[in-house]
Amino acid sequence: MIVTTTDSVEGRRIDAYLGIVAGQAVMGTNVFKDFFAGITDILGGRSGSYEKELGKAKDLAMEDMMEEAEALGADAVVAVDLDYEHIGTGEKSMLMVSVNGTAVRLG
Repeated sequence: MIVTTTDSVEGRRIDAYLGIVAGQAVMGTNVFKDFFAGITDILGGRSGSYEKELGKAKDLAMEDMMEEAEALGADAVVAVDLDYEHIGTGEKSMLMVSVNGTAVRLG
């Protein structure tokens, strides 16, 4: 499955637009990750635990979107857009990734 943020696939013709497909993933974080991320905010640097969770959430959301596209008979998903959100604070903190694009059949 070809997945691209562009509105076309170079060298390929789009024969059919099959519809918008989407995937979402919401990952809970815990108080320890929030605590260490807070320290990183103060001292500077990267938060490895948040980066790892964001990566997992992105992968899950992308997989969901591609499964939806495959169910429609798509060869590719074009015009893909990823959105990231941090929801809540403390123990109720969550990371959300949503992804959407247009499922297409290529010629």
